[in-house]
Amino acid sequence: MKLVVAQAPSPASNVEDAGEGACATKKPRPRRTSRKLTPPLTYLSHFGLKEFPFGLTPDTAYFFPGGGAQGALNTLLVALESGEGLIKIVGEVGSGKTLLCRHLLNRLEKAGWAAAYIPNPHLSPEGLQLALLEELDGKAAKGRALTRALEERLLALAQEGKRAVALIDEAQAAPLETLEALRLITNLETEKRKLLQIVLFGQPELDAKLADPGVRQIRGRIAFHDQITPLAASETPAYLMHRTRHAGAGETLFHPGAARTLHRASRGVPRLLNILAHKALLLAYGEGRAQVLPRHVILAGRDTPGCRLNWFEKVFPR
Repeated sequence: MKLVVAQAPSPASNVEDAGEGACATKKPRPRRTSRKLTPPLTYLSHFGLKEFPFGLTPDTAYFFPGGGAQGALNTLLVALESGEGLIKIVGEVGSGKTLLCRHLLNRLEKAGWAAAYIPNPHLSPEGLQLALLEELDGKAAKGRALTRALEERLLALAQEGKRAVALIDEAQAAPLETLEALRLITNLETEKRKLLQIVLFGQPELDAKLADPGVRQIRGRIAFHDQITPLAASETPAYLMHRTRHAGAGETLFHPGAARTLHRASRGVPRLLNILAHKALLLAYGEGRAQVLPRHVILAGRDTPGCRLNWFEKVFPR
């Protein structure tokens, strides 16, 4: 699918020919004023939306408590409340791990937890300790003093009555020695509980990395783990409604047949579903329609790698 954006014609020149041999008179260039730029024409006003409902940036306002995400969230809340030191959540690419991670982060911070969010754990053990110390508002330190500074900060938080948690996103990218450093950090505890609880969010490659004999001790300490599963077919219409309503839509923008086609083409993977839904809205807008039809989804799927279409849909959209 090729989207062609029409360009407005350039305004005619303000220079008039003053006749043969005469010099053209150029009008003075108008002074620039500081004004807000008008956004390009999109489908927002056509569908009554105030913002794009299917953006790929994880926005916790759009968190949808579907079966897979809600089940993983329940596991996390129970494990954290029980004081477990290490918890693991695994999900395929595009399943919503980062969105769940940030949703949990917001929820814990509102509840008074001291939370450290590490979006990229491809760090050395020392680099990870420094990142945790900075996230927990501790005093900077180096070398051997770094471990001591982190322990002192965690003890100070415990004395203040605050529980501390570290949320490690994309944990499959962490080197083995860094994973081992995480295990050592979980050794820090009082007589009653761990000073720092750690949640690992990662792709299935995380399980393969934890199978390495060199980190078997950390694998043995993971008491709770769960997997984020794709959206069920019955959840997809509610997911579409949840996002479009939050973005300002007052009407149902997806025909029931389009919702079924979206689920089948995306296999219920939220990121792929969002890409297809956005493109389908563009196509429906281009035709001036008030609702996305199944053929809009099929046409969007032809332009989207990774979606699942049958051979007939690839050639003859209905």
